[in-house]
Amino acid sequence: MRNESIRNIAIIAHVDHGKTTLVDAMLRQSGIFRDNQVVAERVMDSMDLEKERGITIMAKNTAVLYKGIKINIVDTPGHADFGGEVERSLNMVDGTLLLVDASEGPLPQTRFVVKKALQKKLPIILVINKIDRSDARPAEVINEVYDLFIELDADEEQIEFPIIYTNAKIGSARHNLGEDSTNLLPLFDTIISAIPGPEIGDGSVTQFLVTNLDYDNYVGRIAIGRLMNGLLESNKSYTLCGEGGSNTPIKISVLYTFSGLQKTQVERVEAGDIASIAGEDDVKIGDTISDLENPVPLKRIKVDEPTISMIFYVNNAPFAGKEGKFLTSRHLRDRLLREKLGNVAIEVKETERADAFEVSGRGELQMVVLIEMMRREGYEFMVSKPRVLTRMENGKVTEPVERIFVDVPEAFVGAITEAISSRKGRMENLRNNGNGRVDIEFLIPSRGLIGFRSQFQILTKGSGVINTLFEGYEPWYGPIPQRSTGALVSDRNGKVTTYACLSMADRGELFVDVGTDVYEGMIVGERNRSGDLNVNITKEKKLTNMRSSTAETTVVLRPPRPLSLDQAIEFIAEDELVEITPQSQRLRKFELAATKREIELKREKKYGQ
Repeated sequence: MRNESIRNIAIIAHVDHGKTTLVDAMLRQSGIFRDNQVVAERVMDSMDLEKERGITIMAKNTAVLYKGIKINIVDTPGHADFGGEVERSLNMVDGTLLLVDASEGPLPQTRFVVKKALQKKLPIILVINKIDRSDARPAEVINEVYDLFIELDADEEQIEFPIIYTNAKIGSARHNLGEDSTNLLPLFDTIISAIPGPEIGDGSVTQFLVTNLDYDNYVGRIAIGRLMNGLLESNKSYTLCGEGGSNTPIKISVLYTFSGLQKTQVERVEAGDIASIAGEDDVKIGDTISDLENPVPLKRIKVDEPTISMIFYVNNAPFAGKEGKFLTSRHLRDRLLREKLGNVAIEVKETERADAFEVSGRGELQMVVLIEMMRREGYEFMVSKPRVLTRMENGKVTEPVERIFVDVPEAFVGAITEAISSRKGRMENLRNNGNGRVDIEFLIPSRGLIGFRSQFQILTKGSGVINTLFEGYEPWYGPIPQRSTGALVSDRNGKVTTYACLSMADRGELFVDVGTDVYEGMIVGERNRSGDLNVNITKEKKLTNMRSSTAETTVVLRPPRPLSLDQAIEFIAEDELVEITPQSQRLRKFELAATKREIELKREKKYGQ
C-alpha cells in the first residue's frame, strides 16, 4: 500500500550546483511566503557558516503543497565530508532530484550521492540546472550522467530517468530546451508522476525511524524522522527501541509536521509522512519509536566509517581563559558528546589523558566546521594535526585512499603531477579539454592530502580546482613527506615589535602583526629552511642619543600572512597544536619550553642512532 497524498524527496548534487537555490524557488512558487515577505537568498542555509562558505552543511527539511499533495523536501549537503547527512536523509525519502550543472556536468560528489541513491533503489529525476550559462552544454552533460549511471551499475529501471531543464535563479523549469517557461510547474508535475507515494505497512504496528535531531529551548530535544508504519498521536505512550535491544517507555508530548520553513503542531501523523517528535531527551539517531505493548524496531541506520581523527585538548596555554566561556574538560567533553548525538558520522573517544578527547570524522572540512561552530559558541580548546585511521586486513595495515580530480591550466600540469607524486599519488587519467585546461585524476593516500590544498593553490596561483572522493582502503604506502619548512617560534612572552620583525625578513614569513601578544612556544611564522628556529620577536631597539626611537617610522615591513583555520590545521606538524578561542587563533608547540624541546630532540636523535 502507498500513501498517494504524500511525496518524500531529497535533492542531491555536487557542491554549488544550485540545490538550495532551487528549494528557494520551489518554496516561493508554492505560496509558502507572502507576496510582500522579505526572504533571504538560500533561505534553507540557516547556519552562519553555511552562508559564509556558500555550502550546505546540515540536511534540512521543508514541505510544500501542490495540487493537494504534500511534497516533503530534504535539502542535503553536496560535500563528501558531510556524507553522513546524505545517507541519513536518503532513509526518509522515496525518490531524489539529482541536480547537475549544465556546464560542469557530474563531478566527484555527484558520483558519491548518486551511488548512495542507487544503492537504496530510489527513483531519480535528473535536473539539468543553470541552462542560462554561456558555456552550458546540456546534451553532453546528459550523456555523462548516463555514463555515470552505467559505471555505478544502475539497473534498467533506474537508468530510464526523466529529465527536466531548470534555471533555479529565476525559478523556471521545462521538459525540453526549446520550450518557454516562467515557473516550476513542469518540475512539480514530474515529481508527482515519477516519484511514488511512500510505501506503508499494514498499519498494525507503529514504526518511526529517527534520522536527525534538533533542539528547542522550550520543548527540548526534537527527533526528526519518517513514520514507516502505523499512526503517531500526541500525549500517547510508545516504546523507544534503542541500541543493543533496549526498550524504554516514552510519552510523546508534542508532535510536529513540516510546512514551508515552519514546524506545525499536529495531533496525529499518518504513515509515510516526515515528522518531528518532542518529549524524549534520550533519543538517538537510528532509534525506532514503536508500539508500547508490541514494539518492533526497524533496522538501525549505518553510515560509512570515519577516515581521519584529531585530538581535542583543554586549552592550557598562557593566555587560556581570557576570551572563552567554556574552558574545562567537562565542558569540552559534554559538547563533543552532544555533537556525536546529532551527527552519526562523528565518533568521540576518551584518551588516557583526562583533558584530551579523540574525535573522528569523514574529512578535514567536517572537522574544521565542528571546530568553528564550537569557537563561535564560546569554547576554548586546542586541536592536533589530523591523522588517518588505519585498519588491519589479512595481517596487513591498510589506510584510506582518496580519488582526487584536479582541473588546472596546462602550464601547471608538471608542477602538480610532481607534487602529488611526492605524496605517493599515482595518475589514473588525464584529459586535455582543448581550452587551455587539463583534467587529471589521481589516487592518493588520505595522509598525502593533509596540508596539500594550500600548496595546490600556491602551485596553481589560485587558478586550480581540486575535488576529492573517498575510494577505499589500500596497503600502507609508507612514509610521506609533509611540511618541508620549519617554524619560527617565540622564545619569550611579550609584544611583537617592528624592530624584531625587520630582522625576520630574511628568515621566513611571519603570521603575526606588530603589537600582537605572544608567549614562549608560540609559532609566529614559517621559516624558509627546514628545522625550527627560536626567535626573539619582542626585541626592542636600544635607544641612545645616536639611535632615535622614530628611526623605523619610514621602514616598510612585509605584511604578515594570517592563516585561516583550514590553513592552520594543514600547516601544523606532529608536535604542534592550534589554539582556538572565540576571538583568536594561535599556533603553538606542544611543549612550550624551548629547553625541554631541545632535550627531547637530542633524546630522539640518540634513540634513532
